[in-house]
Amino acid sequence: MAALLYASRAADCPYEIVLVLSNNPDASGLKLAQAEGVATFCLPHKGIPRTEHDALMEAQVLQSGARVIALAGYMRILSPEFVSRWEGRMLNIHPSLLPKYKGLHTHDRAIEAGDPHGGCTVHLVTAELDDGPVLGQTPVAIIPGDTGDTLAARVLIAEHQLYSRVLAAHVIRLQTAYI
Repeated sequence: MAALLYASRAADCPYEIVLVLSNNPDASGLKLAQAEGVATFCLPHKGIPRTEHDALMEAQVLQSGARVIALAGYMRILSPEFVSRWEGRMLNIHPSLLPKYKGLHTHDRAIEAGDPHGGCTVHLVTAELDDGPVLGQTPVAIIPGDTGDTLAARVLIAEHQLYSRVLAAHVIRLQTAYI
């Protein structure tokens, strides 16, 4: 989230971060957004049905005027209804070279498989987990002796660079599609 926020401050960036929301009150992105003067909203999901929670979160997104959602560290599967309403306008970053290694523990799985590269993928969100159209990828070499943690640290650097570039390009595509 921080990389997207700071990239949005560039004069030529086509997007603005208008809201940071989370289902985790301890999310570091909330504290950073508040410190940077960006609106925040947090609603823990425990005890709230998924569709109801999604509707409450979406109400905040709509109230903010956001036209695109960029998920970053949001570790809850969204309802198909919510996803369909934002079709083509909701992006996610995943720490593998999709379609390989959907879900969790991606770095360990890539190392265990003997892959030469891990990496990250920005994709459009669909109702299927980590299955939407790929908008961009960055491979990251797996070095002999790598652990899941050492690979994750390098992939995170690639994520920060890739996500802001892909989000900017996607926002421009959406803007020109409506002209």
